[in-house]
Order: sequence, then structure tokens, then C-alpha cells
Amino acid sequence: MGTVSFNHSLRITRNTSIFGIATLLSQQVFSAGFQLNAQSNAGLGRAFSGDAVIADNASSMSRNPATMSLFNQTSLSVGVIRLQSMVEVKDAVYQRDAYRQGELAYSSSAAANYNDAGNTVFAPNLHLVIPIDKAFAVGVNAYSNFGTSTDYDSHYIASEFAGKSEVKSYNLGLSASYRVDEQISLGIGLDIIAATGKLERQIQPSHTQLLAIEAKGWGLGFNLGTVYEIDENNRFGLAYRYSPEIEAYGDIDYVGYTKVAGPIDDTLLIPLPDMLEFSGFHQLNHSKFALHYSVQWIGWKTFDRLRAEQSGQICRYEWRDGWHFALGGTWNLDKRWTLRVGYMYDTSAQHKLTSISVPDSHRQFFSFGSTYRLSIDSDIDFGFTYVLGQDVDVDEAKPIIPVDPMNGSYISTRIQGVSRANALLMGLNYNIRF
Repeated sequence: MGTVSFNHSLRITRNTSIFGIATLLSQQVFSAGFQLNAQSNAGLGRAFSGDAVIADNASSMSRNPATMSLFNQTSLSVGVIRLQSMVEVKDAVYQRDAYRQGELAYSSSAAANYNDAGNTVFAPNLHLVIPIDKAFAVGVNAYSNFGTSTDYDSHYIASEFAGKSEVKSYNLGLSASYRVDEQISLGIGLDIIAATGKLERQIQPSHTQLLAIEAKGWGLGFNLGTVYEIDENNRFGLAYRYSPEIEAYGDIDYVGYTKVAGPIDDTLLIPLPDMLEFSGFHQLNHSKFALHYSVQWIGWKTFDRLRAEQSGQICRYEWRDGWHFALGGTWNLDKRWTLRVGYMYDTSAQHKLTSISVPDSHRQFFSFGSTYRLSIDSDIDFGFTYVLGQDVDVDEAKPIIPVDPMNGSYISTRIQGVSRANALLMGLNYNIRF
């Protein structure tokens, strides 16, 4: 038995390449079902509990446009959230089999642990609510839906499974609300969503680049909401968000010993999940303490397959719908300070198919935050959340990577191990009313 040289040019099939960038966009825009809410630091400080009804600053319009009816002044909120992800791969074994003319020529295995493939990104937000009269209000907001990356070292032994993955997404929202009466308010909004992404994969030990992709796309969505006020201390909110099918255009390039394929242009059609959220808010007995909660459904099951305009069906998934359950409390200590705490349990969208490139699992959110009032019309929000993930078994394989197609040489690789992803989020928002 002899060894197979990995320094020859490598050719990856068209479907494999399209699948790679599609996985990047679909998983990381929401981090494989990890729907990251980075619209406000007030929400961050209470684990986003009650976000569809609280309306303590202008950012509430991003969750439920009907909450704009609760504002009697023009309100502006601007801020940024810092996300630090911590991705670990442990107890991992990487296996490589080399074949020549259909016969096994070489087999090897090695440890493939990785301590930290996470990164740090910043997600800005801006929200403006303008009451027109006692019945109508309009608003506009801009924020990053999600911005994250995983970056495995170029020398990582299993870098064909996990190299560099980076996605940034942006949302521009336009909304309007109408107060029907003293108890019922309605709202509607339009979302323009854009996303950019990069993906790089290599094969070791030659550092031969398997694919280098840059893609971007956009789509139109909308959201509907209602608020029901029992009295000034108790209210409920219900909000629905329709998420568009993103059309992502990719420039896909492959570089080996010689340039053997690419660029390949295609349009990916990526279905994203709809969301439905119910929230409640209760100021208890006119005291300084308020209780709030949320239940949200995320329709990840819609992502059952991925297809492209030219390549047709790329791959089928086995994702399931997700839920999050959040509970929190707010204390108005005095005229200057407000404190918040919250807890959220968020379920994973992945079920049988898992990945080390963007690990996903059930998660717990532990949050606290505060507001400091600078004046009667301005204040600063601080929010902090620790996201605790779970260990997830991963078993990924690439059955055919051609090395020398003319001579029938190819390799088959596989990685088995345990992945885990935690995160820290913190930030500030400045709010002003005028």
C-alpha cells in the first residue's frame, strides 16, 4: 500500500460547493437555529422576556409594531451589542482514507480537538418612533439581525469541515401602528433584510484550498402585531413575523495546484423561518416590581431542503421547529435606577444532523441589566447575557474528495467528536424622548 499525494489539484463537485455556501448563510444568519436578538440592551438585560409588549424604549417596535401606540412622545434609541462566541470541539477523532482505483491505499486517524473557534463581533441598532396623533404612530429602525463568525486555524487537521465562516446581516424596518380604542392597538411593518457571507475550506496537510466563497443576498419580509391592555398595569402582546426566502448570489472559486473550477455563479433560494411571539407584562399591585414573560415559536421546519436556480435541489435537512420560553423581572429602585433580570430556555433547530463549523444545541440565557436616567427624557440601558450551550455529538463525513480524477484517486474523511458553543453578550443603548 502506498500513500496518495494531496498536492495535486482538487476538484469539488458543483453541488458540494453550492451546499457549502448555503449552509454558511442559512446556519449563521440564525446560527443554526440560534436566533440572536440584538435589537436592544433593555431586552438583553431581561433575556428578552416580555419584549413584544413592554415598550420601555423605541426598540420594542422591532418585536411588535403595535407597541408604538404606547408612546406619547417621539422616541429615539441607539446602541450596540458586543457578542463573544466560545466554540469548542473535544473528544474528536479525525479519520482519512485514501483510495486508488477503488482500492484502499492508505488510512490514518488523529485527534482533532479545538479549544476556541469563536470570535467577537459588534451589532449596532437604531430605532425611532414618531407619534402622529393619539391614534397613529410610525417608526423606522435599522439593526443587525446577526453578526458572527467561526475561525478555525488554517493548520487545523479537519479544516475541510471547519475553516473560516463569517456572516453579517442587516435589517431596515418601516412600521405603523393604530390605536383602535383604550385597550386594543394594531401594528404592521415591512422588513428589508440583507446578508453577506464568506466561507473558506482547505484540505490538510497541503493547505490546498477547496473553496473560497463570497455571497450576498436580500429579501422582503413583514410583521404584524397587536397589544391588548387590561389596564395601565397589565397588558399582553402578540406578534407574527414573516421571514422571506433569501436570494443569495455567490462567487465561488477553487484554487489547487492549478485553477480547476470556478468561479461558479448560481442563485440560492434559502427559506427562513416565520416567528410567532406572545408576551405579557404585569406591574404588580402598583409596586416597584414588574413581571414579564414571552413564549416564541420559530418555524425552522420550513428549512427542510435547500435548492438553487441552476443546480436544483442541493440537500435535504431534518430541522425541527424551535421554541423559546423567557421569564424576567424589573425593579424601579428610585428616580434614577431600574434593574432587570431574566432567564430564557431556547431549543435547538438541529436534530440528527450536526456540525462543528457552527455548533448548535439547546441553550439557557442568564441575563441582568439596568437603566440609569440622565434626565426626565433621556437614559442609558446596560444589558448582559451569558448563553450556556450543551455538549452535542457530531459525526460528519465527506465520502469523496477527488485528488487525481484521471487516475481514480480520491480521499474520504470523517470527524467524530463533541461540540459546544457558549456566548457572552453585553452592550449599551442611549434613549431619548422629545
